[in-house]
Amino acid sequence: MTDGINHTEDSSSVAIFDNLIWMTSEEAAQYLRMSVGALRTAVSRGDLRFRKWRRRLYFKKAELDLLLEGSFKKGGF
Repeated sequence: MTDGINHTEDSSSVAIFDNLIWMTSEEAAQYLRMSVGALRTAVSRGDLRFRKWRRRLYFKKAELDLLLEGSFKKGGF
């Protein structure tokens, strides 16, 4: 039985969607190891990019990774 939909996917179309992993505020806070309140403070300061849909904030995992990579510091305390 066929449903009329072509289920074959080439690797390039799958790779595009690998970077589009969205996280809720709670998931992003846990990923960044901070509280949800601290995450919202960072959002209000403009430190984090977010998307708002239906009164909820969403964050791209790839952008959170870039934020962490950019916060690398050299040296001591």
